[in-house]
Amino acid sequence: MNHWLVKSEPIKYPWEKLLKDGRTFWDGVRNYQARNNLRAMKEGDLVLFYHSNEGLCVVGIAKVVKESYQDPTTTDPNWLVVDLAPVESLKNPVTLEAMKKEPQLANIGLIRQGRLSVMSLTAAEFDKILEMSM
Repeated sequence: MNHWLVKSEPIKYPWEKLLKDGRTFWDGVRNYQARNNLRAMKEGDLVLFYHSNEGLCVVGIAKVVKESYQDPTTTDPNWLVVDLAPVESLKNPVTLEAMKKEPQLANIGLIRQGRLSVMSLTAAEFDKILEMSM
């Protein structure tokens, strides 16, 4: 199983909406590296849901429930989506500020490549963020 982090502006698609919807396709990715990450996602992979621009924190865990397919919001075959479903909300959101202070997270894309909207995490990084939410 792989581990991922996806970013969403709460004004556009907040965690609470995913909880309400129960499932969504992850669209709007227009960066080739992020697209390649979507392509690499497999059903059952776990995904941390990060609120960007407002909040700046990881707020929940989702899972990939459908692997990549053509983004239905565009006819351009270069762009893909995956379907995500919520697993659980974090007891305590983990802020970007807290993650920046954690040496074990120094190499995550969220810190090193802040504009990337879909990024991979190691199992240890994923687990560390979950530990920080307790």
